[in-house]
Amino acid sequence: MTDSVEGRAEAKPPKQPGGVQSVDRAVTVLEILARHGEAAVTEIAEELGVHKSTAFRLLGVLENRGLVGQEQERGKYYLAAGVLRLAGAAAVRLDISQEGAPVCRQLAEELGETVNIAVLESDAAVNVTQARGPASVTAQNWLGRRTPLHATSSGKALLAYQPRAVQEAVLARKLPRLTERTVTSAAALRRELAEVVERGFAVAIEELELGLRAVAAPVRGPDGSVIGAISVSVPAYRLAEERLPEVVKATVSAAEELSRRMGYGR
Repeated sequence: MTDSVEGRAEAKPPKQPGGVQSVDRAVTVLEILARHGEAAVTEIAEELGVHKSTAFRLLGVLENRGLVGQEQERGKYYLAAGVLRLAGAAAVRLDISQEGAPVCRQLAEELGETVNIAVLESDAAVNVTQARGPASVTAQNWLGRRTPLHATSSGKALLAYQPRAVQEAVLARKLPRLTERTVTSAAALRRELAEVVERGFAVAIEELELGLRAVAAPVRGPDGSVIGAISVSVPAYRLAEERLPEVVKATVSAAEELSRRMGYGR
């Protein structure tokens, strides 16, 4: 038995949950403004296929977040500077990942250990590039992983160079104890961040995981601001005190090289 085309009911796309639908519509609003340059509420509502009041509410939320602006009261809407901020952050992340890949590989081969590049994302350090050296025995993949700022060398290297307000916002929250060596005191972490700036690198000794030690150094952008951190993670038994200066020197040198690739000092 076959169904006739005429008798077959037209399939409808599954209805999205309210929250997901709102996000989808908000993104569509941004795409409409990117395509047209500017548009009135009525035009946006028509393209979305929604009531004008719904479009107005979406625009209000986007305007409050600095993603759209309005020429004047009841005027047309356009993409605002907040979009540039997001685009800039994404561009930096892509640039440092691409430029950092060969630097990571070279450092991993030189030291025989796992090397990562991390960027600051809200209240965490996120690893965007990774390379493993021939001596690395760990099977752990750090790529894309969010790691706490207070318990990692990358996190400390990133946090140490942030504005005081950003630092204090992190220090004001509870610092979870992940191992017996994790720094959980705001005062102690504050002192350690000052030391990071003074010496130019950060160290984490079994603070995230027992048996794992790491060294990180800041990566700077064209204006000198810290945009990332490059780190070397080493099993504790391979990073005794006598080897630490070698790892620190190589890590700082790699961070300086990546900073030059990112435009710092040109």
